[in-house]
Amino acid sequence: MNQAILFLGAALVFVPLAVRLGLGSVLGYLLAGVVIGPMALGLVSDPQALLHVSELGVVLMLFVIGLELEPKRLWAMRGMVFGGGAAQMGVCAAAVGSVGWALGWTWQASLIGALALALSSTAIVVALLQERNLMPAPLGRHGFSMLLFQDMAAIPLLALAAVLGQAAPPSASPAAAASVAWWWQLGAVAAVVLLGRYVAYPVMHFVARMQVRELFTGFALLLVLGVAALMGQVGLSMGLGAFLAGVLLASSEYRHALESDILPFKGLLLGLFFIAVGMGMDLGLLVSMPVQVVAGLLLVVGLKTLAVWALAPWLGLKGRDKLLLALLLSQVGEFAFVVLSAAKLSGALSASQADLLTLIAALSMASTPLLLKVFDWACREKSPERPADIFEDAHPPVIVVGFGRYGQTVARLLMAAGITPTVIDHDANTVDSARRFGFKVYFGDATHSDLLHAAGIEHAQAVVVAIDDVAQCNRLVSTLQHSHTHVRIVARARDARHAMELAEMGVAHVERELFESSLRSGRSVLEVLGMDRTQSKQLADNFRRHSLEFLRHAQSERHVAESFIERLRQTREQFEREMQADLERQARHESKAGWHVQGPGR
Repeated sequence: MNQAILFLGAALVFVPLAVRLGLGSVLGYLLAGVVIGPMALGLVSDPQALLHVSELGVVLMLFVIGLELEPKRLWAMRGMVFGGGAAQMGVCAAAVGSVGWALGWTWQASLIGALALALSSTAIVVALLQERNLMPAPLGRHGFSMLLFQDMAAIPLLALAAVLGQAAPPSASPAAAASVAWWWQLGAVAAVVLLGRYVAYPVMHFVARMQVRELFTGFALLLVLGVAALMGQVGLSMGLGAFLAGVLLASSEYRHALESDILPFKGLLLGLFFIAVGMGMDLGLLVSMPVQVVAGLLLVVGLKTLAVWALAPWLGLKGRDKLLLALLLSQVGEFAFVVLSAAKLSGALSASQADLLTLIAALSMASTPLLLKVFDWACREKSPERPADIFEDAHPPVIVVGFGRYGQTVARLLMAAGITPTVIDHDANTVDSARRFGFKVYFGDATHSDLLHAAGIEHAQAVVVAIDDVAQCNRLVSTLQHSHTHVRIVARARDARHAMELAEMGVAHVERELFESSLRSGRSVLEVLGMDRTQSKQLADNFRRHSLEFLRHAQSERHVAESFIERLRQTREQFEREMQADLERQARHESKAGWHVQGPGR
């Protein structure tokens, strides 16, 4: 209990601090582990025990990732997994292994050390990809494919470490052992596939019908941990087994329920994993052999970065994506600790060599968030700005600014009516993606008057302002009202407050981005529950009327938080009373049984 309080307290101190400094949550967990570990305050003396428990966080993470990949999609990724993954490990191992060979290490030590250091951290890379919303992007798919190949390669590396060493029992037959292990591993994989397809789903259906959420959560944990334990018993990666189980259940109707139940445990255990890694750093080597540690860290991270960067064009990545992928995969992975430990036990690596490489691996994990921080700063400060596009149509009837989900719908409706708008967006990725789908979108910042003139603002009758950023939206509206008074402005409001701001600026046509779609969803729910379609429409219309009245009456109070909140509360309560009274009045006058709404408290 005391250690649990200690871990949670350390995380609550260092993780928010690291996030506030822009270093990411992973580095915060690592710092927490260093501070409370044996090399600093010494509050925890056995980090290895925590590491074994917290590795379940990696297992749960891989299960959740598997839930996002249907078998067809995984099969489609086979080229990236076995092609890109094998190439990444081969190139990185060759680059790092050459250093060991040059230092006079044996070929066995150079080989197993290089292959271990070629592994990257699934936990760190996936967490950073998710933080940056890059998992669906080509960069994220290639990075994850390489990590998946590494997870599969970790088990053969353990066998290789034993074969290369001198500590294997002479009576053991490596060929026979490998044969037995191969049959056991094949049987375990087949068992997981069969259980996932023909047992897990019926049991989940039975548990879900009992409508006891805690029981469903317990079954989800039992499923993941059971599969992981089975794979671990036959010498396969527990994470790989959990990933396979997730893939098999990706098509299940319970996929989202499983994901929501597992996520809290995954996040907690993954944080503990990083804390354990931080506690396990033997920082004493920084004092006894600082040159070797620092030089080794720079060489490993630098060579892996250079190798992946050189490989990236073969994967179809260009520009900043090449360097970003290289930096993301530059650290050494968590499975390297297991491989290095096995190599030390077998004698393939000496104790001093294994300890040095283990510290380098741990420090490389801490280096990745720092390198990404430098990357973000360099891209923001030093990258040249993309010049605005040259406009082909100098007489557009309508200019649409912003080509997100809102702007796309407006532009497509206009084109369906035979009106070709000039569409402008300031995000280069959005512009390039839209052009691949056949849309003519121009890159540029429409808040600049010179770009508006180049786009033909003098000939436009209307401008649709569909920008996500509230400040940019208001700035463009102000520019149009002062310099181009002839155009009619149709503006997208992010929320009620933004709608009030635009109305205050004199914009006559303001639409809240989610308001109408939310009303339609509410009407659909009422109809599903049995309400008459006419009645549900009337209720939605009344809600729209009350909302517009609220915007008009609260206009002067929106700058005073207390008054605005009180006005919102009164309006909500008044609307609910009126609607309940109206429904009850209709129910009394209906001549036949119909849909009945119970009032609050009934």
